[in-house]
This record gives sequence, C-alpha cells and structure tokens, in this order.
Amino acid sequence: MTVTLTFPFTGARLAMLFVCASLAACGSLSRDTFKPYVPEVVQGNFVAKEQRQALVLGMARAQVRDILGTPLVTSLFHADRWDYAFSIRRQGVPAQNFQLTVYFKGDALASIEGGELPSESEFVERLVVQRKAANIPSLQASEEELNKFPVKKAPGDAGRAPALPASYPPLEPTPR
Repeated sequence: MTVTLTFPFTGARLAMLFVCASLAACGSLSRDTFKPYVPEVVQGNFVAKEQRQALVLGMARAQVRDILGTPLVTSLFHADRWDYAFSIRRQGVPAQNFQLTVYFKGDALASIEGGELPSESEFVERLVVQRKAANIPSLQASEEELNKFPVKKAPGDAGRAPALPASYPPLEPTPR
C-alpha cells in the first residue's frame, strides 16, 4: 500500500512558481532604474581652435611647444611627429574625441593634420552642466510682513536696551 502526500508536493510547486515569477519580474526592470555614477572625464592635452590658428608653417619646435604645450605622444621612431589628442566623456552623452598631429622637417613646422577642434568657449560650454534652478524663496521681508510677528518684551524693559555685563569670563583658563 502506497500513500502519496499531494499537499506538500503542491506547496513546493507553488513556492517554486512564486520564486520563478519573482525572478522574472526582477529581470523586466528597466536598466535605467539603477545607474551607477559615471564621473566626467577629460583626458589628454586640450588644443583649442585658436591655438591651431596661431601655428604658422616654418615655426621652430620650441615655438610650437609654447603654443600647444607638451605633446601627448612622441616617439623615438617618429621624431618629426607630435600627436595631441584629448577626449571628453560625460554621462548620457557620447564620447567626443579630438586629435591634432604636427609634423616637422628638421626643426621647422612642416605640416598640420587633424579634425575640427572646439574653441575655448565651446569647450567650456561642453563641460558646464546646465542645471534647472530650484524655486528659491525670497530672503527679504517687507515691514508689513515683519509686523505680523509681535515682539515680546519683558515687563520693566520698556524702551531700555538690554544691560551688558560689567566683565566677561576669560577666554583661556587661569593658571593654577
């Protein structure tokens, strides 16, 4: 004679169904619900449009370095090439990459290559986050608004300024 217990078996199946439904619900949450903080990152040597415009073919390496700064990449194998690259990575905005390469012939600037560079003001605008201003209450009160609050005076103090103490306690402890 075999006896089967259907109740505990059914309870286990219901518990398993509940666990599976719970896990399925967790998987359907949108990925935007829990986003980690991603800091804004500016990497490399910033070169502005104005700096590129200041370069003149035939300039010495020292003059180019004064205008653009130290190159990000120099190579022993490519001594006549300096690379300047920088990128901006911000949360919610695709990464922006900029590059400028200058070539020298001997000690003189021979050619300049690179894409469109932002001006200094455009670069700063990309870094500044425009936030909505919250409703800030007015911090000044009119005489009408101040008169709403009655001033409580102690009896006997009518028209008198509060009395100041004759002396104040010392700021530092007295030596013993």
